Amino acid sequence: MATTDIKDYDLRAEELIRDHGVDDHFHEHHEGDKYQSSFFSKYVFSLDHKMISRQFLITGIIWAVIGAGMSVIFRIQLGYPEADLQWLQPLLGKWINIDSAGVGTLDPEFFYSLVTMHGTILIFFVLTAGLSGTFANFLIPLQIGARDMASPIMNMLSYWFFFLASIVMFFSLFLSTGPFAGGWVAYPPLSALPQASTGSGAGMTLWLVALILFVISTLLGGINYITTIFNLRTKGMTFWRLPLSIWSLLITAIVGLLSFPVLVTGFLLLFFDRSLGTSFYLSEIFIGGEALDHVGGSPILYQHLFWFLGHPEVYIIILPAMGIVSEVLSVHSRKPIFGYRAMVYSLVAIGFLSFLVWAHHMFMSGVNPFLSSIFTTFTMIIAVPSAVKVFNWLSTIFRGSIRFNSASLFGIGFVSMFISGGLTGLFMGNSVLDIQIHDTYFIVAHFHLVMGVAAIFGMLAGIYHWYPKMFARHMNDTLGQIHFWGTIISAYMVFWPMHYLGMFGVPRRYYSFDVFDAFRDFGGLNEFITIGAIIGFLVQFVFIVNFFYSMWKGRKMTSKNPYKATTLEWTTPIDTPHGNWPGKIPTVERWAYDYSKNGEDYVPQVIPLREGEEAH
Repeated sequence: MATTDIKDYDLRAEELIRDHGVDDHFHEHHEGDKYQSSFFSKYVFSLDHKMISRQFLITGIIWAVIGAGMSVIFRIQLGYPEADLQWLQPLLGKWINIDSAGVGTLDPEFFYSLVTMHGTILIFFVLTAGLSGTFANFLIPLQIGARDMASPIMNMLSYWFFFLASIVMFFSLFLSTGPFAGGWVAYPPLSALPQASTGSGAGMTLWLVALILFVISTLLGGINYITTIFNLRTKGMTFWRLPLSIWSLLITAIVGLLSFPVLVTGFLLLFFDRSLGTSFYLSEIFIGGEALDHVGGSPILYQHLFWFLGHPEVYIIILPAMGIVSEVLSVHSRKPIFGYRAMVYSLVAIGFLSFLVWAHHMFMSGVNPFLSSIFTTFTMIIAVPSAVKVFNWLSTIFRGSIRFNSASLFGIGFVSMFISGGLTGLFMGNSVLDIQIHDTYFIVAHFHLVMGVAAIFGMLAGIYHWYPKMFARHMNDTLGQIHFWGTIISAYMVFWPMHYLGMFGVPRRYYSFDVFDAFRDFGGLNEFITIGAIIGFLVQFVFIVNFFYSMWKGRKMTSKNPYKATTLEWTTPIDTPHGNWPGKIPTVERWAYDYSKNGEDYVPQVIPLREGEEAH
């Protein structure tokens, strides 16, 4: 039967899966869905990749609220350094110091703890585990035509190691000596000497334990993702038919698998210096005029080990967002993704080059200037595949029939943030210019735009887009658009002015600027940034209410393919069962982006090619 005889492609896809799909006898072995027979096996210790993805997502949202709340508190200190903060005492307790006049001020040590934990939480627990853990688990089996992950048990363990890491990190917030306060990069000697500060004591030890548990979670997940993509693709799903979301998650998993073990090595050596008296990172240290018994170590060694993960980590965060946005923009522009193969090659190039640029974080550490020039060159080169992706996103939406819904708006917002933040990276990647802006607010502005906010926009685009598939209900699109406009305006309010602070040399991580005559003139700008941060934080509760309310009260999904998309996840039933397809697995006949082709709005991947039609 010719495809033109069938106008309802969803019905046609269902027929093709039933008649020509792959029969793997899954349901004969899983009769009665024995893997989800009780509350605990279905919702807590679930082996279903879809439930595990929801667990990662909700845990990530909780951490995002905590991490963002911390940023609001330290921004209040920076925007209103003379304000009475006694009203925060019920929340922060002894970390609000009350003077003889009854005026409350934020404890300086706790200020640094807030900055440290904010960075740690957002980078690792939200934008790595929350982003990759959610969408890798949810999309990989559904979009490649698999019943589940290659190892459901390993998948479950991946989440529970992350949850255990979360518990340890959360407990560290309530220590009497406070959480770790040495910066999210944990440079020695502050991190290597428990007596260096109150925040370097037990809080630092729990920080290390939590991140090692987190890395175990990431490695378990990465091995599973790679194995699943290579081995469990359905019939006809060649690599050149994979959606870009899957390509991005594959490259992300490979990069993580190669880089995170190096971080663990650095952490273990740091633990030895702290607990066993070794001197891997310590040499000739004096505290209170007393020389410590540490000789021969180098803190620069730690920087090399940390940034060998630290810069790939930037792409571990942003690559999944790139893949999500590629998918969202194509679907909601009703156009094929522009330059599919160029996009794939760009992803591979970014993943490869991410291992060759780590020392551009160390231009001020005394590295050889010739070595700096090498890393400057590779840093400029890695901008090329990123620019290719930006060009292809803009070309995809150009003259498209764009649906301006919440998902597409956040996708477009991602491109805006990536361009804005990416261009400033050209300055920082130059070893000569970096001398002027290193450790200033210019750095904060750059990486928050290009990595932090951009990745969050990509994550939110994915949540709004796949929410109906996750929960069989729709989120409220009006609230979603309010959320978008509030978020993008407040984000630019916060981070765009920081570029100007950085160009004037205002350093980051300072508790107060009152004692510096040169920086007093920027009090008004800091207040403006703080107002933007407060607005941005409050706007997120629109999303949170929308997210959780829609789980039970949102508009029910009436079509299993509400966006008229082409990829395989939209061929599963509305209430997707364990195993994803109730009968056979679909067979793939074409690539993932046949939109607006031959007079058809969309052609799903399971529809055979017409006679004479060329495969993409």
